[in-house]
Amino acid sequence: MNVFVSWSGGKESSLALYKALKEGLKVGYLFTMLNEDGLRSRGHGLRKEVIEAQAKAIQIPIIYGKATWDSYEDEFKRVIRDLKNRGIEGGVFGDLDFQENRDWVEKVCSEVGLQVYEPLWKQKYEIVLAEFMDRGFEAIIVSAKSDLIDSNWIGHPLNWDFIEFLRRRKIDLCGENGEYHTLVTNGPIFKRHLKILESRELEKTDRWLLDILKSDII
Repeated sequence: MNVFVSWSGGKESSLALYKALKEGLKVGYLFTMLNEDGLRSRGHGLRKEVIEAQAKAIQIPIIYGKATWDSYEDEFKRVIRDLKNRGIEGGVFGDLDFQENRDWVEKVCSEVGLQVYEPLWKQKYEIVLAEFMDRGFEAIIVSAKSDLIDSNWIGHPLNWDFIEFLRRRKIDLCGENGEYHTLVTNGPIFKRHLKILESRELEKTDRWLLDILKSDII
């Protein structure tokens, strides 16, 4: 089956892509939704240039939609309808256990006539994290809720030290409520390594954000 992968740049979408390829699915595109000005990813707040470099390191073409939250669904369906016209038959998503997220995905894909593949659905968080790290993926923390997670974790590798910190604080281990977001820089889906060359730490509203100013693939 020819599929696209709904792409945040983070750990779940990367592991979902890995599993899709292992299952023999043919991934034609990564698909990222941007904010309305088209400069940053809608979900994680990453600069478009960073997502673009990541896709080049993976060597899978990436396409974008851009929307406000109010126009998100219409724009999402416009893009996946175009993908269907290009021969795409389904979408891969990295949802874990939020039923409302899966219901939305299945609704919009069914309206366009695409199948849904959810390879991480209902897996235990510890198993997802262990597989991610055991497979050799590398990621950094790029965003976190400032009332829950200390700023010194921003830019820190996603590793067991960080997971233990979350466990002690009784914070969702996978950040499913938006507690933190990651950027994957290397792993088995990558042909080259994404390297962060310049960044700065920002505080926006109630979040710490790693603003990546310059990156490269090596």
